[in-house]
Parts: sequence; structure tokens; C-alpha cells
Amino acid sequence: MSRSGLPRRQQPDTRGSTRRPGTAGVAITVAALLTAAACAGGDGPADGAVTSTGESSPTEATTTPSDDETSTEPTADSPDDATDDGTDELAPAPVPFPADASPDTQDPSSDAMLTVTDIRLGYHDDFERVVFELGGTGTPGWRVEYVDEPADDGTGSPVEVDGDAFLQVMISGSAYPMDSGVEEYAGENPLRSDELDEIEEVLLRGVFEGYTQAFIGVDDDDRPAFRVFALEDPVRVVVDVRDD
Repeated sequence: MSRSGLPRRQQPDTRGSTRRPGTAGVAITVAALLTAAACAGGDGPADGAVTSTGESSPTEATTTPSDDETSTEPTADSPDDATDDGTDELAPAPVPFPADASPDTQDPSSDAMLTVTDIRLGYHDDFERVVFELGGTGTPGWRVEYVDEPADDGTGSPVEVDGDAFLQVMISGSAYPMDSGVEEYAGENPLRSDELDEIEEVLLRGVFEGYTQAFIGVDDDDRPAFRVFALEDPVRVVVDVRDD
């Protein structure tokens, strides 16, 4: 025994015997291994290990956004009563309604070759919405205005549209399906909804010289204010008609 009370280390056997180490030697060897392991792991558990509190290491942890992080604050233009379940019918408008019903215009991008692939309707507390979805390339332009009598853009012939006032929608940057590479809208035409009060129907006419022509029949001869804007992914032209 040493002065510290610990057994002295076994000396190597130089006589070629097969002596087994004593119990004290085994104990000090185990203690040494435990001490070395404690020193090596002093900074915490290895990657992927689970601690005694049940928390996993950073390599296994996943992050789930809280309700506060994923929720969107409601806006005046995004109520819960839209008729369609598409996000564009609920999307808040980036522009306010103008003070009057003057024409609204926007130029297309120089590379625009777009075809109307779908038309949807939605209603809100104080306005009703028409969405023209487009496929192809580029960014659309438009000219939207009230006209006294609907007329075909190519021939000038009168066009029958239900309503007391008529919004003509001309989407510029348009192309025929053979040029845009997408299939054109082939759904209900004219398009109506019993849920709408202000908009009677939407009539899509077709493409002529780079413009897609459509009419919105409005059940209000006072020509209520309207606004026009574009949405992306997919590309859409949106027309909101004020419903007071």
C-alpha cells in the first residue's frame, strides 16, 4: 500500500508466469477509463444523443413554427366569405379603390405572351372580384373601362352582355394558345354566380391583335368604382368592383 492508501501498481512479471492482475488492479483500471471518458465528454453528450431530460441534440431537433409565426393578420379586403376556395379570391388588394370610375391602364412586359386559362369569381363585404388567370411568359398589361355598348374588338359588332353597366377588360400582352404554349379557357362562358349581387356575368370574347377582350356586366347603372391589379404565381389579372 502507498501512503495515499491506494494499492501500488503491479510490476510486470519478468519470469514468464501467467499471474492474473489482482482485484485492486482491475478497480484502478476501470476508474482510469471512467475518468478519461468523463474528461473527453465534459462538453456534453455526443451528437444525436438524448439527454436525461429527454431533449435531443441539435442534429435531431426539428423546428415547428408557432401559430403566431404562421398566422396572417386579417385585412379589410380579406374576409372569410369568398365564394371560391382559391387564394386569389381572398388575397388583399395592393391598391385602394379610386375616387371615381376612370379607366385603369397598365403596360405589359416586352416579352409577354399570355393566354387566359381560367376565370373565377369571388365576393366580399364591400366588393366583388373577377380573376383572370393566365399562362405563358411575361407580365400582362390591361386597359379596363366602362363602355356604353359592348362591341366585338375584331369586328365592331354588338355583343350581348347582361347588366346595366359594362366594364370592358382588355388584357394586353396576350397570345393565341399556339404561340403561348398553354391551353385557353374552355369553361362556362358567360360565367355567372348566384352569390354575387353587383356582377351579373363575365363574358370572355377572345384574342385579337395582342389583346384578350372580356366584359363584366354590372347591375348598377351608376357605374361603381373599380380597381385592377396583378398577382403572381400563377399570373393573374384581378378586377374588383365596389359593392356599396
